[in-house]
Formats: sequence, structure tokens, C-alpha cells
Amino acid sequence: MRLVLTVLALLVVAVPAARAQTVTVLAAASLTDAFGEIGRAWVAAGNPPVRFSFAASSALARQIEQGAPADVFVSADEQWMDWLAARRLIVPDTRVAPIGNRLALVVPAASTVVVDLRPGFDLTALLGRDGRWVTGDPASVPAGRYAQQALTALGAWEAARTRLVRAENVRAALALVERGEVPAGVVYTTDAAASRGVRVAGVFPEGSHPPVVYPMALVRESEAARRVLAFLTGPEALPVYQRFGFSMR
Repeated sequence: MRLVLTVLALLVVAVPAARAQTVTVLAAASLTDAFGEIGRAWVAAGNPPVRFSFAASSALARQIEQGAPADVFVSADEQWMDWLAARRLIVPDTRVAPIGNRLALVVPAASTVVVDLRPGFDLTALLGRDGRWVTGDPASVPAGRYAQQALTALGAWEAARTRLVRAENVRAALALVERGEVPAGVVYTTDAAASRGVRVAGVFPEGSHPPVVYPMALVRESEAARRVLAFLTGPEALPVYQRFGFSMR
């Protein structure tokens, strides 16, 4: 009888524990604010908190490859999701890309500069003699890759690349412009909208770089992770993305 009671007690403990499984979402830094609000809405609906970790998509993808605990991955470009898919580190049939973004040139909030971002644009003229500009490292960070592609299309990359400060992610790049440590930076329009320390001097033409998209996929299969991914891509979340300036795809 004592054995039966012990087994029943263990089952009672195990069921709530399974229901309360913590889901870990590794996501691109540019989603910090939107996911913060969506995460609060998820908890308000009676669900256990989600553990979010934000960084450059490249850093997060490599962490997953190295075995870091993760249930959902959200990248700021298709390339890093493809990279994990090639290593069979995502659940392929869960991959979706419901939102997008735009790329902007930002300057400190006190600046009155307005830039016409078209072929022939000279970024170095904006920087002055010794000024530098910042974006995510183009070697790995999606925002930096988009920036390089856009500036190349406008004929400005060769002159600008030697003046580049390579940030570890797009939010780190934004912070340097906010503090006035550099006179200009290239970030997403949503990052600029979330900051009082910068203003948009110009938005890059959509055709100057590949579309900025955010693929999402499960890393580990579980019912809890599927529910979180469904919420991040569902009707409760989409209005939040729109409020933060993301586009719907």
C-alpha cells in the first residue's frame, strides 16, 4: 500500500512539472522589445514564462550547434537558419517566416542630417574627416550583411568599409550611435523606433539588399515548444509586431 501511495505522489508531482516546462527561445537582438511584450501576453494568458535569450543570429546559431539548450530559434536572416538546417539542428516542417523589417541609416537624435540613399550616395561625406560608422559585423551579423549589400548596391561600400566599426549585434551598434561615439550607423527601422537617442536619416531602398526576414523554427520537438512557436506566429503576436514597426509577410 505504501508503494502505491508513493507512486501516486510521484505522478501528482510529475504532471504539473511537465505542464510547467520552461521553453527557451534564442532570438535575434532586434526582437528584444517585441518578444518582451509577447512574452508578457503569453504569461497573462495563464502560461509559464518563456526564457528568452537575445544576441546576434550568428552567435545563437553557433551556440545551438555547440549544444546550448534551446527549444525555438528565431533568426534575422534566412542564411543562419539554413546553416542550422544543413546540420539537421532544426525541425524542418516547423520553419516559418511571418515578419520582416527595413534597413535604416541612423544618426544621433540631435543631428538634423537627412540623407537621400540612392546610387552615388557618399557615406564618408556624412562622417567627416575622422568619423566612423557602425553596424553589425558583416562577416556574421545579418544587419551588417544587409548593410554591406545595400551600400555595395549604392556604390558606397568601398569608400565606407575602412571606416566601419564592427559591432557584435545590431543593438550594440545602435548603442554606439545613441552615445554619440559615432556619427552614423546602419540598423533596422524597428531598432531606431525603439530608441530616443537616434533618428532616422534615411531608409535604404528595398531593392538594394535582400528582404529582411525573420525565420522561426523549433530546435527541439516538444508540445510546449510547439505551443510557444504557435503563439509567436499567431494572431495574438502579429499586432505586437506591427506596433513595433515590423512588416507582415
